[in-house]
Amino acid sequence: MDITRVGTRPSTRGSADYFTGMVRIDPLLQPQPPARAAGASVTFEPGARTAWHTHPLGQTLIITSGCGWVQRDGGPVEEVHPGDVVWFPPGEKHWHGATPTNGMTHIAIQEQLDGKTVDWLEHVSDEQYRM
Repeated sequence: MDITRVGTRPSTRGSADYFTGMVRIDPLLQPQPPARAAGASVTFEPGARTAWHTHPLGQTLIITSGCGWVQRDGGPVEEVHPGDVVWFPPGEKHWHGATPTNGMTHIAIQEQLDGKTVDWLEHVSDEQYRM
């Protein structure tokens, strides 16, 4: 058994290479082989969002606070609220983040494949975000 105490893993700011706006990432799960699950609590300030991306083994989001938006490529922007659970299948291009007026926090869980959990793509444009 391993207990990680709150406050022992520092928060980081989401990189401008992969996020637009103010994003805080709090690590939760680091895979311990043979396990592959990785996870973090991610907080988006109003207007903040990820870039488009995919996950080799998919991703689960558990919305814990606020109001956010999620979108898969070619689909509509969907509003999400605390308690909602979102599943993106392996390889599905998508983004997620806060609405323009409300922040949002979610727990993101994804598995590693050959040491990789995400493939980052282009930024979500302001026009795409406001659709």
